[in-house]
Amino acid sequence: MANRWLRPEVYPLFAAVGVAVGICGLQLIRNICINPDVRVRKEKRIAGVLDNSAEGERYSEHVLRKYVRNKEPQIMPSINTFFADKTGN
Repeated sequence: MANRWLRPEVYPLFAAVGVAVGICGLQLIRNICINPDVRVRKEKRIAGVLDNSAEGERYSEHVLRKYVRNKEPQIMPSINTFFADKTGN
């Protein structure tokens, strides 16, 4: 039975599922640990709804968002400009 699932053709599937589970786990940990709207401890839940716009701004403006803010929304801009070039280098 184990020989059926451990074929080399299945390794990319295991890798894709592993990456997906890892991304979901990291997002879950990020939300539990640093999201200002999630309160796990009882003493923080007692406070109710807080006006914590500065904390929310820090949470939403993370490093990746700051990095991609002024970038062009292209995956491979050099290849796109090469093929879109009308002069035909």
